[in-house]
Amino acid sequence: MKPNRSSPFPSAQKPKVGRDPHPADLHVGRQIATVRVQSDVSQAQLARSIGISCQQLQKYENARNRVSASMIYEIGKSLGVPVSRFFEGLPENGESSREVSHLPVDECIDFIASAEGRHLIERLIRLPRRVRARVSTLIVAIGEELSVLYAMSNERAN
Repeated sequence: MKPNRSSPFPSAQKPKVGRDPHPADLHVGRQIATVRVQSDVSQAQLARSIGISCQQLQKYENARNRVSASMIYEIGKSLGVPVSRFFEGLPENGESSREVSHLPVDECIDFIASAEGRHLIERLIRLPRRVRARVSTLIVAIGEELSVLYAMSNERAN
């Protein structure tokens, strides 16, 4: 029989098989993907530079596998960003969420990584800051107008 020892630490629950990834793991994985895309680095290039398979990197980015501290360090070193970059915007980290879009993150990353997305971003970056701000305001206004028109057409259909 084992002696009953009390621990100064509360007992952690055992992981459940098939449970959803922790929100922090999802956030870090998305940040890795975001920084990689912003750096114009493919999954294959990053995986090769840090010595893992492309499939393993995909698992990190999708939070199917947790990323170790040493791997986060290697990823940051390879992409030229501090480790803290992968934790920016994590609400549990004392920061407010900087989610600017209501679109799924994967959809945003896919667009940014597409030829159309890169072309649009390249052209926007060349604009003067004030013009970019006006273009952004215009896009928001168009989106709001389309939302109103979409809602009106749904009301008529019902």
